[in-house]
Amino acid sequence: MGRAFEYRKARKLKRWGNMSRTFTRIGKEITIAAKAGGPDPDTNPRLRVLMQNAKAANMPKDTVERAIKKATEKDSSDYKEITYEGYGPFGIAIFVEAATDNNTRTVANVRSYFTKHGGSLGTQGSLTFLFDHKCVFKIKLKEGISLEDLELELIDYGVEEIEPDEDDQVVLYGAFEEFANIQKYLESNGFEIVSAEFERIPHELKEVTAEQRVTLDKLLEKLEEDEDVQNVFHNMKEDDSDEE
Repeated sequence: MGRAFEYRKARKLKRWGNMSRTFTRIGKEITIAAKAGGPDPDTNPRLRVLMQNAKAANMPKDTVERAIKKATEKDSSDYKEITYEGYGPFGIAIFVEAATDNNTRTVANVRSYFTKHGGSLGTQGSLTFLFDHKCVFKIKLKEGISLEDLELELIDYGVEEIEPDEDDQVVLYGAFEEFANIQKYLESNGFEIVSAEFERIPHELKEVTAEQRVTLDKLLEKLEEDEDVQNVFHNMKEDDSDEE
């Protein structure tokens, strides 16, 4: 398995437990997409794929509809997507993605989490060189099409890596900026998109001791629990027991 696939698998297993946070995160993304490109999924590709993500996460249909409606309400929150970068204790790089209607509040909270747990918040762009920003699609493999043939076809549309997943599904990785090209190809050629999202994949993973992991996990959990935080990425190597 490729580096990106193994990292994503370990990260997903740790996040599956908190369904309400997943619904909140996807709901915000839907509201932002509907506000930017309109509430009709037929004319808004980003919204269309986020609705698939909601379906894959078993998010109730009325919750999805509320998130779309929220984008058209006059007094709705105007969410801005912002990233924060810093180092946790023991030199672990941490990338935080947030969607907030009050950046002053969010940055103060994020900085306090880093400080209280022995880390420090850095400047924007300071960790970019440590992570690859990827778009990740999970699709159903069509009958009669091999992985090799699919990979050859998709290279021209920005896909860099393909990995088989469970239940005849395939995970595709491409550069962040190729998202629209890949989505357009998949939809035009009748592939069912199960989910699509963005990931920051670290170039290298750092080993930590069991004691250090406990300290780092406290910081990561605090960041994950913040209502403004959408995603947290880091370059700490997962414990082998987490990946089983």
